[in-house]
Amino acid sequence: MGDSPLITKSKEFALQIIKVCNYVKQNKKESVLTNQLIRSGTSVGANIREAFYGHGSADFIAKLQIALKECSESEYWLELLIESGYYDNSDILDKCIEVKKLLITSINTAKSNLNK
Repeated sequence: MGDSPLITKSKEFALQIIKVCNYVKQNKKESVLTNQLIRSGTSVGANIREAFYGHGSADFIAKLQIALKECSESEYWLELLIESGYYDNSDILDKCIEVKKLLITSINTAKSNLNK
C-alpha cells in the first residue's frame, strides 16, 4: 500500500492544501473558501487510504469514488481562490487535476477487474 502513487500523491496534495490554506488565511484574511478547501482537500487522501482497507472490491471502488468527488470539489475551491485573486500559484490546481486523473484511472481499472 505504501508504494501506491495514488496514496503518495494524494498525501502530498493534502500537505500542499494545508500550506495554501494557511497562507491565504494569514495573508489574505480569507477563511470561508479555505475552510471548505481544507476539508475537501485533505479528505481525498483519507478516503484513498480507507479504500485500501475496504471490505472487497465494491467497497474499494466506492471509497475511491468518494475521493474523486472530494477531489472535484477541491478543484472548484482552488479555481475560486485563484480566479478571485486570493491565491496566484496554479501549481496546486495542476496537482489536484493530476490526482483526479489517477483516481479516474484507478476506478476504471478496479471496475474492469471487478467485471472479469
